[in-house]
Amino acid sequence: MLYQLFIAWRYLFAKKRLNAINIVSGVAAAGVAVATAAMVCVLSVMNGFGELVEDMFSQFDPDLKITCTTSKYFDTADERFRRISELPEIKDISRTIEENALIRFSDKQVSATVKGVEEKFRSLTNIDDILTDGDFQLYDGAFERTVMGRGLANSVGIGAHFITGMRLYAPSRTKRVNMLAPEKSLREESVWISGVFAVNQMKYDDNYMLVSIGLAERLFEYSDTEATAVEVFLKDGASVKSAKKKIRAILPNDYKVLDRFEQQEDFFRILEIEKLLTFLLLTMIILIAALNIVGSLSMLMLDKREDIAVFATLGADDKGIRNIFLFEGWLVSSLGAIGGILLGLVLCYLQIRFSLIKLGDGTNFIISAYPVAVEPTDIIATLIVVLLLGFITAFIPARQAAKSTFH
Repeated sequence: MLYQLFIAWRYLFAKKRLNAINIVSGVAAAGVAVATAAMVCVLSVMNGFGELVEDMFSQFDPDLKITCTTSKYFDTADERFRRISELPEIKDISRTIEENALIRFSDKQVSATVKGVEEKFRSLTNIDDILTDGDFQLYDGAFERTVMGRGLANSVGIGAHFITGMRLYAPSRTKRVNMLAPEKSLREESVWISGVFAVNQMKYDDNYMLVSIGLAERLFEYSDTEATAVEVFLKDGASVKSAKKKIRAILPNDYKVLDRFEQQEDFFRILEIEKLLTFLLLTMIILIAALNIVGSLSMLMLDKREDIAVFATLGADDKGIRNIFLFEGWLVSSLGAIGGILLGLVLCYLQIRFSLIKLGDGTNFIISAYPVAVEPTDIIATLIVVLLLGFITAFIPARQAAKSTFH
């Protein structure tokens, strides 16, 4: 096996009688390198966009979210929630109430998702970083306040400095609907806007408004210990996986503990599918580039017919002859793979460091340049795929070389 690899290595760099063989081999290796570099760059850019979106959600979503599978709401006075708050990984927990309501402002009526949060919500999240207008204030001592998503505020036609209040309506949970006077079955609260936020995700910007937990309790008729979810915030450096496991051990099976991926599972699943499809498409491009190896090996076999005859005379069998050219093709693809990965990493570094490729003029986008995040798993997967495709494309002409010698 070692002598076959040694001969293949010598054939790769030794001077051939036909200079075209060197050119074709170089073109094959360069083609594989370019396709490999493209895969590294494209996957890293997709990772960058994924991290960008994750950072956006993290400014609004908690590290972990506890919900009930058997009921829309649950009682947080349970002793188990106190035990959760005392776990070493936990920074704090916060009770939330989230329901749909109708907003009425001037002559406009818009449905919205009203989320009641505790006052400590501001210190536990990065809500101040995503405020585009006004301040984060849920109660000013006299009036109830709200912070709304930018899209929802535009739909209502209101801004952070408006002095006119809005009316919120929600169906009563304790009264039966009076069909003759359905408006009497609605709960009603007044609220004044204090700020506007932008997560740059339609799910939140176009639908959500934050209010005090007290207003949500009155509007939706919840007690001061009931909640639709408990949001868990971890200390810096704490393991999400470890904290989630400990919380699951405390709570019964009718509770779900969702990490950030699970809270936005549909969105992140789409990103994963897009990345997989992109990987498969680029794999096909690498396969096309690797087919050039077939041509270079075929020309090399013609150039080395005398050598093949000598090897056969010295006792080399068909497997040994096949392995020489198999290693030859594999070495070409290996050089292309390594060179392509190095090239891709250099391009990714230059993009991270200097933001070479911009997103338009930089004024209509959240970021000015394409984001890049290199993941080791992508590099390993790319290397494996390129080496495997190089091996497969080299096997057919290598086997043909053995057959032409002994048959």
